[in-house]
Amino acid sequence: MSRTPARRPTIKDIARRAGVSESAVSFALNGRPGVSAATRERVRRVADQLGWQPSTAARALSGEGSATVGLVLARPASTLGVESFFLRLVSGIQEALAVRRLGLLFQVVEDLDAECAVHRRWWAEHRVDGVLVVDPREDDPRPALLAGLGLPAVVIGAPGDGREDPPGGAVSRLWADDAAAMASVVDHLHTLGHRRIVHVAGLPDLAHTRRRIASLRAEAARRALPEATSVTTDYSDAQGAEATRRVLAAPHPPTAIVYDNDVMAVAGLAVAAERGLAVPRDLSVVAWDDSVLCRTTHPPLTALVRDTAAFGRRAAEQLVALLDGGPARSVQDVLPRLEPRGSTAPPTAGPLLSGAAPAETAESPGSTAP
Repeated sequence: MSRTPARRPTIKDIARRAGVSESAVSFALNGRPGVSAATRERVRRVADQLGWQPSTAARALSGEGSATVGLVLARPASTLGVESFFLRLVSGIQEALAVRRLGLLFQVVEDLDAECAVHRRWWAEHRVDGVLVVDPREDDPRPALLAGLGLPAVVIGAPGDGREDPPGGAVSRLWADDAAAMASVVDHLHTLGHRRIVHVAGLPDLAHTRRRIASLRAEAARRALPEATSVTTDYSDAQGAEATRRVLAAPHPPTAIVYDNDVMAVAGLAVAAERGLAVPRDLSVVAWDDSVLCRTTHPPLTALVRDTAAFGRRAAEQLVALLDGGPARSVQDVLPRLEPRGSTAPPTAGPLLSGAAPAETAESPGSTAP
């Protein structure tokens, strides 16, 4: 015997059970004036008893919201499968959104123009109630665009212009101090005795990449380390390995390499091994983002540690606060903490320390020297 599928409760069902009009139910459930506090409470209690949930399609058509927030990533899609940072960030975002029964709409695009086009389309189609923005750039057009559209947003990361104030409109910011984090890495390596340091960085147009490079320059100048330099990549293990081969093949290679993520650091370990170099005896290695990869390699990698999932959760909570009518804010997150492990040690007196030529003498179109 077949069973009739359960029917979703409607506003009409709530109105009949509560003994009020359908318009009164709509006012009560959407927080609008026009009904008494007692009626509002009775309607909500009946809605809970019936298991009623708002229809996201109906809310979008009426302009009342979509119960969804958006996240667009303008990065090479090939890098997403190997980098754990975004998986942990999104897990934290989703954890916070689930508390409010909000969905996450995610899209990968080829460049910043395409991302801006997606934001405009989502706004016009009422697809999202707000957005999370990652990877701030120099002269980033997105905060002004979103403020102009009136689309609530949280920018994850410090701005390229160095200003810490909210970008304007209903646009908040959550950021960590990349410059101070890089300074802690350089201080650790300098204290160990390293003087030739290479930074294998990420995408060159990202604001945080530029801040890390600038911080390395400043710390190198302060400590009289003329051979500290940066080489940019796309964050992938392939480019991380290629950059490592290039700098280690230089006439006077580095004694320490700092990588902008965990997968490039692990790739760097493999390149060191293929060249017969022992880590940390012949080469010290530091990873920017800690992960299971960093803790399970041999030796385990010295890394900058922070709770990336909590970072994502706090970003989503800021966006929810904006959706609830709160003011735009700029919040500095916890500074990543350097965790020394087995991949860093004082440099040896072996062949890697001979000579004094800078590491950037290796041909590298992506190099950025202090």
